[in-house]
Amino acid sequence: MASEPTPSRGFCVWLTGLPSSGKTTLGGELADRLRARGWRVELLDGDEIRRGLSADLGFDRVSRETHAGRVTYVAKVLARNDAVAIVALISPYRTSRAKARREIGRFVEVYVDTPIEVCEERDVKGLYKKARAGAIREMTGVDDPYEPPEDPEIVVHTTGRSPGAEADYLVGELERLGWLPKGPAPARAPAGPPPRPNRTG
Repeated sequence: MASEPTPSRGFCVWLTGLPSSGKTTLGGELADRLRARGWRVELLDGDEIRRGLSADLGFDRVSRETHAGRVTYVAKVLARNDAVAIVALISPYRTSRAKARREIGRFVEVYVDTPIEVCEERDVKGLYKKARAGAIREMTGVDDPYEPPEDPEIVVHTTGRSPGAEADYLVGELERLGWLPKGPAPARAPAGPPPRPNRTG
């Protein structure tokens, strides 16, 4: 049986899910809770990074994987410099997420599991409506695939409870899996990435 990870000041929480599933909102709530405990945290929002670092990319598969690769690199640098990198990125392909896990090492995959009909209700930009009308192309969940994680460390269901309650659940799961201590951030990080933790249930 693999041992659970020793809490460290450097790791990545990778939030993946359909557009408008609640990834960025959940990531912000989680960031607030970790900062309150004394952790150094950076929230890497996929849309925000697209407007800057990935402004040259489109939405075809190669561009999406390139975008995920750039986010992976930034998260890796943050994690190895004693920060918690919270990534909120659709990252629709399993290959991209597997590559992120390999490169970052200290990696927690969180599937933000929201039914597509709920995502469409939440979509303030109207992207689902435009995609179904044919006004935009390559929309994840409509005419471009989303590949759900097959074995994520954590699954968060975002219907029926508030973003704050979802974040509290996520913190509890990170504690249960050994990524967070129940209290302030530890003073120093151990060397090297731990093995992927075992999960129950």
